[in-house]
Amino acid sequence: MADNTINTKQDEIIEQFSMLDGDMEMMIGYLMELGEKLPEMPESLKTEDNIVKGCQSKVWLTAEENEGKLHFQADSNTAITKGLVSLLVSILNNGKIDDVLNADLYFVHKIGMNRFIGTQRSNGFLSMIKQIKMYALAYKTKLENEA
Repeated sequence: MADNTINTKQDEIIEQFSMLDGDMEMMIGYLMELGEKLPEMPESLKTEDNIVKGCQSKVWLTAEENEGKLHFQADSNTAITKGLVSLLVSILNNGKIDDVLNADLYFVHKIGMNRFIGTQRSNGFLSMIKQIKMYALAYKTKLENEA
């Protein structure tokens, strides 16, 4: 079962988006605002190795493990995509490895995100989720092998 923190963060996002009454322009604007609040990612981490494959825009994503929790850093070269990756980081950052791996990201459907980001970005967003889960799986395997 996923940690309540991840679900609590998702519920907060659902509530914030519900205040926009499904207004597409406002939702896109809000998404871009969220991207602006994403902590700065050091240029040294913006390498080819950290690029999320499957995104049209450039998206960099890294993960570090500390005491069984994952810390993510991310950035993108476009405002909307940066907003999308910032949603994931805000929900999953500092989550326990198993919670990140098993997270049901229901907020995507609840806010109707696919309606306002389009097919290409939806595919890219799925690639970001897949990358995050791959990091979680890699750290889980590494920790199990060290045990």
